[in-house]
Amino acid sequence: MADADALRDAGVPAIPVTPGSTPPPEAAPPTAPDGSVMTLIDHLGELRTRLFRSIFAVAITSTIGFLFVATPIRNTLINLLPLKPNGEHATVQTLGLGDAFVIQLKISIVFGIIVAMPILLYQLWAFIAPGLTPSEKKTARPWIPLALLFFAIGVAIAYVVLPYATNFLLAFNDEYLVEGVAAGPFFEFVTTMFLAFGLIMEFPIVMVGLSRVGILTSERLSSSRRMIILGIAIFAAVATPGGDLISPIVLGGTMYILFELTTFFIKRSGR
Repeated sequence: MADADALRDAGVPAIPVTPGSTPPPEAAPPTAPDGSVMTLIDHLGELRTRLFRSIFAVAITSTIGFLFVATPIRNTLINLLPLKPNGEHATVQTLGLGDAFVIQLKISIVFGIIVAMPILLYQLWAFIAPGLTPSEKKTARPWIPLALLFFAIGVAIAYVVLPYATNFLLAFNDEYLVEGVAAGPFFEFVTTMFLAFGLIMEFPIVMVGLSRVGILTSERLSSSRRMIILGIAIFAAVATPGGDLISPIVLGGTMYILFELTTFFIKRSGR
C-alpha cells in the first residue's frame, strides 16, 4: 500500500482493477527447459554448455575430415588450378616441414565447421529460444534451416568462383614471374574464401531479425541504399582474399541481390 501511495503522490495514475479481475500480466523472464526462471549464472552456464557442445561437434567432424576426406578435398582444390603447359595437373609447393600437416589440419577444420553447421545453428537457437515469446519463436523457427541453406549457397558460390579467381591472378605471370604456387598461401586463400562466402550469406537472416525487433525497417533500408551499396563494395573488397577482381564482384553482387530481396520481404511483412 505504501508503494501505491507513493506512486499516487508522484502523479502516476493507478491502473483500475475491478473486483474479481486479474492485473495485467508482466513480461515473462527467460526460463530454463524445466520451466524454472534463469538467473545470470544460469545464462552463463547455458552459454558454456552450448559452446562446449558446438566445439565438440566441430572437433568430431574435423577429426572425421582429417582421417577420411581432407586429402581428396585437397586434391580437388588443386585440380581447380590451370593445367601445366605440358598438360599435366597443377601442383603446389610446400615450403616448410610442417606445411603439409597444417594444410591437412586447416582443410579438416573448415570441413568440420561446414558439416557441423546444423548442430551449431541448433545450439544457437537453443540458447536464445528461452528468451523469446511463443510468437517470436514461431516467427524465428523457419529461419534456422534457411540459415543453413544460405550458408551452403555461399560455399557453393565460392567453389564456382574459385577457378576464375585463380586464373585471373595467375594470368599476370610471364617469363620473368614464373608460376610456382606455394601450398600454404593457396589453401589459406581457399579456406578463407569458403568461410567468408558462407558466413556473409547469413546477413539476410540478421536483417530480418533486426526488423522483427524494430531496429530496421524497409523505409530505413531504402533511404540508406546508397550508403549500404558503398558498404557492400568496401566489405566485399576487404573480405575476399587474393586481391583479384572476380571474387569481390561476385560477392558484392550476391550481397546486393540479397539486400534487395530482404528489403522487399521486410516491406511485404509490413515493417
